[in-house]
Amino acid sequence: MKDTSTNMRLKLPVACFILEIILIILFGVFVEYDRDTSAKLHKSDRNDYDNDFYYRYPSFQDVHVMIFIGFGFLMTFLQRYGFSSVGFNFLVAAFSLQWATLMQGFLHGLHDGKIAIGVESMINADFCTGSVLISFGAVLGKTSPLQLLIMAIFEVTLFSVNEYILLGLLGTRDAGGSMTIHTFGAYFGLMVTRILYRPNLNKSKHKNSSVYHSDMFAMIGTIYLWMFWPSFNSAITEHGDPQHRTAMNTYYSLAACTMSTYAMSALVAHDGKLDMVRITMMVVIGNVNLKFLL
Repeated sequence: MKDTSTNMRLKLPVACFILEIILIILFGVFVEYDRDTSAKLHKSDRNDYDNDFYYRYPSFQDVHVMIFIGFGFLMTFLQRYGFSSVGFNFLVAAFSLQWATLMQGFLHGLHDGKIAIGVESMINADFCTGSVLISFGAVLGKTSPLQLLIMAIFEVTLFSVNEYILLGLLGTRDAGGSMTIHTFGAYFGLMVTRILYRPNLNKSKHKNSSVYHSDMFAMIGTIYLWMFWPSFNSAITEHGDPQHRTAMNTYYSLAACTMSTYAMSALVAHDGKLDMVRITMMVVIGNVNLKFLL
């Protein structure tokens, strides 16, 4: 029993160290700064006023908050898995954004054998990570951190392939990642739950209920997602009018979606009271659906 316990205790740290060493080597071999970032170019060879950093970085910050706080706290509505939601979210996101940078770089084209990274690649890596965290919500409480890392390896790879096919080969316009991020993450999570299904899992249904403080934390995550969704949808949209319209349409759609959500929550409840779990889920789902209209 002692040997088994020791092996279980070592699996996660060993896996984390091995994965990070592999990532460091791959970044050292294949990754370089893009034109806007590289110190190799003389200042006269580029115009800093056109640097993508100044246009994209505020949106990147907003998306980053959504990934690490919005998604993390959104999943805390389960009373037994609050620490798992925030803690595992942090671990999986930190790994996924690194792996996504490599996978997306390999598939979207190398420049002289190198992956050029900049603020836009950071945003795209966060988008891919968001898809992984959507799937994470489907298996929360049923998987270990090591299993989640393994899931992230496969999902990031398949996400990048799916994104390349839709956006690169088919030329699909996917505002806000409706297909590549949300739909893919949802179906991938359902697939993983089917693989992990065990008949006796229904005995733990009471663990999936919520309590007052878990609903409160879930609302924090929902509000963070709600606030920064205009940035998420417009982060890599073309500069100028298209980006402006995307942010504005999302802004007003979010407000309308929230009003409808509160109305429906009170309408379907037998006692007419608001249900926080229902509101958090309906607001998030409504925000995703509005992207199909952008």
